[in-house]
Amino acid sequence: MKSRACFVVTSQFVIWFCISATGAIPQQNTQHTGESKKVQQLAIPSLEEKARQGDARAEYRLGWSYMTGTGVSQNYAEAAKYLRQAADQALPDAEFALGYLYEQGKGVPRDYKQAVVYYTAAAGQGHSTAENNLGSMFEFGRGVRKNLRQAENWYRMGAENGDVTAQCNLASLYFRGKGIAQNYAQSAEWFRKAAENGYAPAQENLAWMYFTGTGLPLDYSSAARWVQMAAEKGYARAQLDLGYLYEQGKGVPLNYVSAYTWYTAAASGGEDRAARRLKSLSAMMTKEQISQARAAADDLSKSLPKVNGDAEQQSIGDSFLKPRLASGWAEAILPINH
Repeated sequence: MKSRACFVVTSQFVIWFCISATGAIPQQNTQHTGESKKVQQLAIPSLEEKARQGDARAEYRLGWSYMTGTGVSQNYAEAAKYLRQAADQALPDAEFALGYLYEQGKGVPRDYKQAVVYYTAAAGQGHSTAENNLGSMFEFGRGVRKNLRQAENWYRMGAENGDVTAQCNLASLYFRGKGIAQNYAQSAEWFRKAAENGYAPAQENLAWMYFTGTGLPLDYSSAARWVQMAAEKGYARAQLDLGYLYEQGKGVPLNYVSAYTWYTAAASGGEDRAARRLKSLSAMMTKEQISQARAAADDLSKSLPKVNGDAEQQSIGDSFLKPRLASGWAEAILPINH
């Protein structure tokens, strides 16, 4: 699941990336505070009673609870049992979640063909994340023969139904142009839709297109705007890139303190190159500036969310420091002068 793009996670779990990713994970619109967990725990007996009576929605909610460990101890086998009962009643959320368990081999033996069966059933009822995940199965040939046209069709259905990971995956497919016609205009359009919906991997990819002038006019200000949105969501690669823009004064005012602050955030997030940038930048800063930057970095670290490190690898291109296309794609046309 690597290779900067957008990934898929269900409509209720986590959100992953774009391009070389799979599908999504099931989620619930429930705040996971201590209070809400207590409410969930209290609701479990009621759900169990309704499930015994064949209530498909209760079966699904019980399955989701076991899948996520909400109100009960996490138990994928129990999750699969209840989700299967709900899926047998053609509940699309349950079909999707059961497909995810088969794809990941959690609670059931990993079986891509079964995953495709359940994703297809959910997608046939308009489940946008299942459409996205089904697109991924066709893109990577899991449980079906690899077919990028089918991947494009399913990603587009999910994208048009508002799934941000499908929008990002579709954009990545157009960007790469492998098996389908390369189309930077369509790529930028779908990255923008996902970015406007707050999806950080798409924000970072759109920023990269502006920064390199790939498929969009070269525009450092727009690159800075979008990469800052992704950086503020905790993406170390975006934080590294934002630090670089401040260090170079591209799209933002030249500001070593801000550069140092964002490089520090990126280093804390596991971006190795940030440490090297901090070392070279420190040589150009006064002690007062460094002290100011460290204080700002401490404040920033308290407010920024943390992002799964895998998400940092889901991009169409490398860092702004060395803006090459990812995964051996052609080099970007516009080199950056350091």
